[in-house]
Amino acid sequence: MRPGIAARLLGMIATMHLPQPRGPLSASLVADLTSRSTLSARTLECAARLAEAPTAPLTDEDLQLTLAICYELHYQGFDEVSDDWEWDPQLLRLRASLERLHLGALHALVGEVPVTDEPVDVQLATAIAADDGPSLSSYMAKQGTLEQWREYLTLRSVYHLKEADPHTFAIPRLAGRAKAAMVEIQADEYGGGSAERMHSRLFADLMHDLDLDPRYGALWDDAPAAAFTSVNTMSLFGLHRRWRGAALGHLAVVEMTSSEPSRRYSAGLRRLGYDERTTVFYDEHVEADAVHEQIASVDMCGSLVADDPALLPDVLFGARCSLAMDGLAARHLLGAWEAGRSALRRQPALAA
Repeated sequence: MRPGIAARLLGMIATMHLPQPRGPLSASLVADLTSRSTLSARTLECAARLAEAPTAPLTDEDLQLTLAICYELHYQGFDEVSDDWEWDPQLLRLRASLERLHLGALHALVGEVPVTDEPVDVQLATAIAADDGPSLSSYMAKQGTLEQWREYLTLRSVYHLKEADPHTFAIPRLAGRAKAAMVEIQADEYGGGSAERMHSRLFADLMHDLDLDPRYGALWDDAPAAAFTSVNTMSLFGLHRRWRGAALGHLAVVEMTSSEPSRRYSAGLRRLGYDERTTVFYDEHVEADAVHEQIASVDMCGSLVADDPALLPDVLFGARCSLAMDGLAARHLLGAWEAGRSALRRQPALAA
């Protein structure tokens, strides 16, 4: 940890402001959360219209931001919003209606998930091998510019500044070896007990070094829907016992596919002149996730399915959703850059 940055980051937990709305539903919800004690008729009407209208839920800015706001009440919350809203029955019903749209779109995106009699780790590896998504890490390693790096980190900040939290919700829903294996993985994500080594802290340091505002949630208004779609998928799986198998499958693929891409991301930063003080976030993932791969696929997912074979399809569904979300974000970023435009909604705030 560089001198001075640790003290700066220790004070980052306190402030999280509501984001700017992106459509009628998020606008109405934000107004309700800050001025009412229950949802307004307008918010319920907006949600009903959204559910009935033809849309692409996974790229809908209004829907994804609204869902992210609902989920954030289970994380650090918002300064302007009473904690009483977290378990408000009407708000939970609103969230459930958006989750149905989100889940339906996920199923449509990944298609039918093949299930075989092979060991779970083999089926996870097969799904990874079959993925044909673009390699964003290869692009960033070889040609990503500093401005493109800032855009990429802005998108990823929506997750990495709360890294591990969405999956951690699934821990109380597990038992036995699957639970112990997940705790082993998550403990490393949280720095093994050292606040300075938490992956979220290392990512904040990385953002600071690239002159981005590293405060929790500071760049939500800049990030596109694809950033929220990915985290909303994790939150949905982690917060529902029904989807605990999907949460573990999603996490397993994250661990199984991040070591080599992290090595390439580190190389891309070094190409731009940054050293190990900046690349430590990715260097840490090269080492940690190489170890986690077997724990996640065999001990965690394998044990879960051995105890409850009916969860195998959910594990594989979560795994394919993880791959699909990476592809969605990569296509958004690379498509924008190929067209010669920013991938963000606006230019991100720079560090003070």
